[in-house]
Amino acid sequence: MSTARFDAAREAAVAGVPVTLRVHPRARRLKLRFDERRGSLLLTVPPRTSRRAALAWAAEQQGWVEAQIACQSPGLPLIPGAVIPFEGEEVLLTWVEGASRTVVQSDRVLACGGPRENFGRRIEAWLKLRARRTLSDETADVAGRAGVTVRAVSVGDAESRWGSCSAAGAIRYSWRLILMPPAARRFVVAHEVAHRLHMDHGPAFKAAEARLFGGDVAAARLLLRRFGPIARRVGRNG
Repeated sequence: MSTARFDAAREAAVAGVPVTLRVHPRARRLKLRFDERRGSLLLTVPPRTSRRAALAWAAEQQGWVEAQIACQSPGLPLIPGAVIPFEGEEVLLTWVEGASRTVVQSDRVLACGGPRENFGRRIEAWLKLRARRTLSDETADVAGRAGVTVRAVSVGDAESRWGSCSAAGAIRYSWRLILMPPAARRFVVAHEVAHRLHMDHGPAFKAAEARLFGGDVAAARLLLRRFGPIARRVGRNG
């Protein structure tokens, strides 16, 4: 019978979740699993795999880990009376009988009228439009400073990434970035635009990322880790 060796790896964590490393003699590839009961991650690795390399790979799965955490937490449905994050601040969702269907933002309130049963759909559409416009403007600004071109900017709802940049120059962001503090959002913009200069994550890329962001990269990453799970819950029931 084959046996597996466990390493507590107490100092290692991904998105704030502790990692337990498991060396399995029959493993052929790295595998990461979220243990909801223990609130930890199980990282299975093949024999003779570098512990450092395995943990580095696990760190790259942060988006997936955050999505798993979000799935285990109650959703934040877009309903009248709900409080959700918007640009890092709490806002109250309000339905106003007889008012216009157009969403109006004021004093930490997002309000609109129209049929009550379609309230959530209108709020989400407004958030996505706001995200696309804001991210398009910020991307154009950073790209101009970087001296690069961006072919297109769009928003979606990927579970494991806050943004992606194709070799052709198209950048796609998660619309949920509009829910986060501006510094977290702008860091993701700097990250993706930096890929127009370097398509890897080497030293030159990191230097470009830091230069384009122009702020505390470590603090911005911390904001993403802190607000990411909350942002992923918005608009989801149960």
